[in-house]
Order: sequence, then structure tokens, then C-alpha cells
Amino acid sequence: MVEQTELNRLFWHSRRGMLELDVLLVPFTQEVYPTLNQADRELYVRLLSCEDQDMFGWFMERTESEDPELQRMVRIILDRVQPK
Repeated sequence: MVEQTELNRLFWHSRRGMLELDVLLVPFTQEVYPTLNQADRELYVRLLSCEDQDMFGWFMERTESEDPELQRMVRIILDRVQPK
């Protein structure tokens, strides 16, 4: 179970000030994050520590993270809004 304080903190960390990132990250935090296992929760928090410009490139599929685990989290978030 995810505590409300943790969700609130992640909600604010997910708001990046870049609309393209906000529309992906904020709903993901609210709707999917609570269902993730502990390892993926930690991975999502690590993703949030990345630079906005890097994340923008990853989410717009212009580049990929050099870290395969981070790229896997990007894919999880993208698959939520672009089902195959």
C-alpha cells in the first residue's frame, strides 16, 4: 500500500513544467504508481531524478536512455498511453 504522503510528494515531483512530460507523468503517478512493485517504484523515483530534456527525448522516442532499466520504465509509461 502506498502512503498518501508518498503519492503527494511524487505528484509534485512528476509535475515538470513541461506539458509533454506532465501529461505522461502526473496521471501515471496517480493511476499506475500505486500498483507497481517496490523495485519499479524505486525505478520511477530514479526516473524523476533525470533531466527534463533527457526525459523529453526518451518520451518523444527521439533517443533512448543508456540505462536499460530507465528505458524499461519509459516504455511502461509510454505503453500506457500508446497501447500496441
